[in-house]
Amino acid sequence: MTATIETGSGTRAGLIRAMARGFVGRCPHCGQGRIFGRFLKVRPDCAVCGLELSHHRADDLPPYIVIFVIGHIVGYFLLETEMNYDVPLWFQLTFWPLVTLVGSLALLQPAKGAVVGLQYALGMHGFAKLPVSPNAEIEETQHGPDRGHAAGGASA
Repeated sequence: MTATIETGSGTRAGLIRAMARGFVGRCPHCGQGRIFGRFLKVRPDCAVCGLELSHHRADDLPPYIVIFVIGHIVGYFLLETEMNYDVPLWFQLTFWPLVTLVGSLALLQPAKGAVVGLQYALGMHGFAKLPVSPNAEIEETQHGPDRGHAAGGASA
């Protein structure tokens, strides 16, 4: 017996599409199922298409991306306000750490989803196999001495 693997879309989603789907918290393969069970906990598999998500290795890349992006944005605006406006020090010391914390928490889950989408699109860490759809066809092949002959008939 050999199994034919069929997927919902038939092909792997492209890099940009898979990362965009992961960025909004959706399955990088089908775009319908959710990939996060909790804030940063990735589900073991997609409830819609069955893609196994437990293979991801997003480890340290999402925090590095968040630190890079938020650090540049907050650093730019902090420098601009310090150079161009007369803002009290107490305001600077309370406002910018709060903006940094809120911005980091807001960007961390989308960054992790995008990294999972990147790994899926590149076929990394167990994402090389596409999910088997529930209605996958099963082909049977005969093995043995009468392989290739008609059933019950003799060869001429």
